Amino acid sequence: MDQGASETGTAAGHAGRLKDDPDMFYLLREFETLYRHGSDGGSRTIRAHRRRVREALSAAIASDPAMIARAAAAKPITGHLSRALDLGERGAMAAMARALRAVRTRLTWEYGYERMPAALARKYAYCEVVGPRGPVTCDSLILGFVLFAPDTTYPQHSHHDIEESYVSVAGAWSENDAAVYAPGSLILNRSDEEHRITTGPVDPCLLAYAWTGTAAALAEPGMKLSPARRRRG
Repeated sequence: MDQGASETGTAAGHAGRLKDDPDMFYLLREFETLYRHGSDGGSRTIRAHRRRVREALSAAIASDPAMIARAAAAKPITGHLSRALDLGERGAMAAMARALRAVRTRLTWEYGYERMPAALARKYAYCEVVGPRGPVTCDSLILGFVLFAPDTTYPQHSHHDIEESYVSVAGAWSENDAAVYAPGSLILNRSDEEHRITTGPVDPCLLAYAWTGTAAALAEPGMKLSPARRRRG
């Protein structure tokens, strides 16, 4: 297990099926509620994405999928998880934050890159809760959480054949320096759209995310950072 395992514990995830795991089931219910009742801001594109996420998740829940017993794993950033959950429980995403707290000792935090920039390794990690690798198995959808330390810049990157949305659970952040997003806000990135994330200077930022795409793309997302670009004078 990685350094900092005391933050997320050492027990492996539950085996069996989703119906045998009430805490995980209720967490998925929070995702379903979020993508059913959250605002689309009048955007047809976001509305269609929310429907795809909701339909894939509803089908997965109805199928009572097999669970994969993944060992819990921490990263340095998970030292900020308690603060992020405390913040989340005070605001618009309180129910999601409470449901995540119930499974926090079972989360597998990871980087997703073969070569991880050293400066980013202490300030970022993500955990998957639904997807091809589990713990809740699904080949048409990935759901999870990403955690950032305060004052973090997540470099420019994109995802091929994958459409993704982020929903703020706690903390303030911006994408491509275009706006500041608060808890409850949703932002959508289409396939191959490059984006960069920055977080505020005081508190950690916790985002829920959803990826939709083909089974092949979700099984092998090929996460890569975009090459650094020379700044214009």
